[in-house]
Amino acid sequence: MTTPTSIRPPFTEATALAKVRAAEDAWNSRNPQRVSLAYSIDSQWRNRDRFVTGREEIQAFLADKWERELDYRLVKSLWSFTDNRIAVRFQYEYHNADGQWFRAYGNELWEFDADGLMRRREASINDYAITADQRRFDWPEDAPRPADHPGISEVF
Repeated sequence: MTTPTSIRPPFTEATALAKVRAAEDAWNSRNPQRVSLAYSIDSQWRNRDRFVTGREEIQAFLADKWERELDYRLVKSLWSFTDNRIAVRFQYEYHNADGQWFRAYGNELWEFDADGLMRRREASINDYAITADQRRFDWPEDAPRPADHPGISEVF
């Protein structure tokens, strides 16, 4: 099994794609501890209007996120890459405590250190209310996206 930190810069198309899929799989686990291990100890985030620094803050941020964003499912897609940077577009779906479903559309910019840990993450995200029958991402909870799922390229 490939882990996010076993993939290190400089990136090739193949390793950038693997890095994106490893990140997607980790986030779909909804395990803040697991996800945080892909980030440097002093990683800096901008997520929407929130600024987060370090693994402990990342873990707290994610725990809070997944308490509010229920039945979360995420798909990421490589947009571009350079030696130590990757740009990603993504979509995820979730519902709130009232049962309202949302699809979030976003872009991320990632910068990595030499060990393959993400030291900077910038995320811009917009939520769009949907109905339950408009969901596109409905694989089993806490599981990676199935290999035969079309991702976001085919489902805009």
